[in-house]
This record gives sequence, C-alpha cells and structure tokens, in this order.
Amino acid sequence: MTLALRELERTEWRVLGALRLVDATTRVPIERSLRVDAPGATLVRNRSGLYVIRHWDDLAAHESEFHAAPAAPAPGSQSLRLSISDPTGGYLPVTAQVPLPRNSDPEQADAADSLFQPAVVALYPSASAPIGANWAVLRINLTETASGDALGGALLRVQSSGSVIARGLTDWRGEALVPVVGVPVTTFSDDANAVVISEIAVTLQAAFDATSGSRIAAAQVRAGRAPAALPVVDPDALEAAFDTLPRTQLALNIAARRRQSVSLSLNLP
Repeated sequence: MTLALRELERTEWRVLGALRLVDATTRVPIERSLRVDAPGATLVRNRSGLYVIRHWDDLAAHESEFHAAPAAPAPGSQSLRLSISDPTGGYLPVTAQVPLPRNSDPEQADAADSLFQPAVVALYPSASAPIGANWAVLRINLTETASGDALGGALLRVQSSGSVIARGLTDWRGEALVPVVGVPVTTFSDDANAVVISEIAVTLQAAFDATSGSRIAAAQVRAGRAPAALPVVDPDALEAAFDTLPRTQLALNIAARRRQSVSLSLNLP
C-alpha cells in the first residue's frame, strides 16, 4: 500500500556562524548566559552555550541557499561587529569582530575560519571577579601621569621570558584584575646560588587607546560617579596596535598564591 504524504508546513534556516565566549584567564567556556548584541543581526544561544548567528542583513542572500553558499561576498571579507556584556558584572564589556561569511567547505571543517568552527571571543574579569586558590593575582591601578586621571579600557599584558602569560583590561576607574594561572609554587632557578625559587620575574605592560578608552578625573573616581558610557573596547584591536599606542611597563616578581597591588602611570600626548 502506498501512502500519500502532504507537507503542511516547512521551517528552514541557515546558520551563518557561531560564537563561543571563553574566560580569558582559564580559556574555559562561559556557561551562563551573557548579552550579545549585533546591529542588523539575530543571534540565538543554543544548548551548548554557543551564540548562533541566524541572520545578518548584509548576508540575507545566504539564508535561502542550502546546497552551496553564494559566491559573493568572499569568505571572511565582511565583519560582524558584536557588543558583549555580563549582566552580573563578573566580566568587563567588550566589542569583537567576527569575519563573515564563514568558509563552508566541509573539506576544511577543522580550519579556524570554518563554518563548522565557532569564533572564539575571550572575556576579561572585572576587579570583583572571583580568583583561584593557586593563582598569582595582580590588582592594578592605571592613571595618566600628569593629571592622575583614571584610564579605562587599557590593555594589560604580563610577559615572562618574551611570552605573554596573562592579559587584562582596566575598568572606568582605571582598575584591573589580572590573574596569572600556572605559576609553579617552586621552579628551577638560573641563579647558581639558588637551586629553586618560589617567584618568577615578569614585565607588566599597559597600552591605552584614547579613541576607545575612557579618561575619568580622579575626583570623580573617588566620588564613585560612573560615566554615562562605560569603556567598551576591542581587545584584539588593542593587541594588534599595542606597539604603536602610548604604553608603559614595570618589572616585578610574581608568585603562586601571592596577591599584589600595583600602581602604573602612563604619559599621554
């Protein structure tokens, strides 16, 4: 017997990409729901914690093409700008750029720009975020040298032996929490008079972009009056421009389980 089937309704939609939010300190995916906004785009958080890009005005033609993506625009030639914030305040707000369209070739499914791989965006802890028991923790205050103004939205880096081992961002008060994970309790020393040591030498660096960061008078910071708009920066853009921005640095020693407060000042043109 042959049964005739009649289609009553069909719902189809094409995924343009996905976003995975991770903790910048541990690189562990953030499980709780955060706010992700993108002008002209629709994102939906799925059960795996990925923010799926279901629609973007600039790629509307892709939504009806299922067997093969349109030839234009070329993969990665457009950038979807995202704003990401944490309603609980545990992470600082950031912006990010996701190159679109993603490469839909199944043969290149393992590539970082593949449609089958989510774009990864790291979020940085606020000054009030919890810390791990064995972490080396730096609490940093960054100001402009001449005025004492607090510099918000600055990128901080901790370097050891030429490699960056931690990063952080300052908030509108110029304050930052920069945890360093993986510092050994004891390690071998290069000093012939000391076989092992309990601390390591690092360089703390700070760079500030006046076009995206904030500059708040010290009196306003002391009064606790937050600005109408908090600094929201793109950490990847700051990283790319780091060596061209006004910056400062400080040599210090860090150790596992040690909490340190550090004041930095930076000269601005």
